Amino acid sequence: MTLVPVMWSIWGALVVVMAALHIYRSSLTRDEEDQIFLDDSFEHEKSAQAAIVARVSKVEPVLRAAQWLVVAMTVVVVAYYVRDILVHLNVING
Repeated sequence: MTLVPVMWSIWGALVVVMAALHIYRSSLTRDEEDQIFLDDSFEHEKSAQAAIVARVSKVEPVLRAAQWLVVAMTVVVVAYYVRDILVHLNVING
C-alpha cells in the first residue's frame, strides 16, 4: 500500500473525530444559559448548569488535542505534496 491513501485516511479520520467532538460539545451547551439569577429557590437550575459546565470541561481538552492533531496532519499532507512537486521539478533529488 502506498503512503498517500494512508495519509489521507488518517487525516480524514482525525477530521471526523474532531467534527464529532464539536457536535457533541454544541449539543451539551445547547441548554446552557448565559446568565442566571440564582437564589435558594433555583438550586435545581444551578446544579443543572454546573453539570453542563463539568461535562463541557471534560470534552474541551480532548477537542483541543484533536484540533492540534488535525493541524499536524494537515502540515504533513502539505509537506508531502510540496516535496513531491519539488521532486518532479528536479529541484531536489528524490
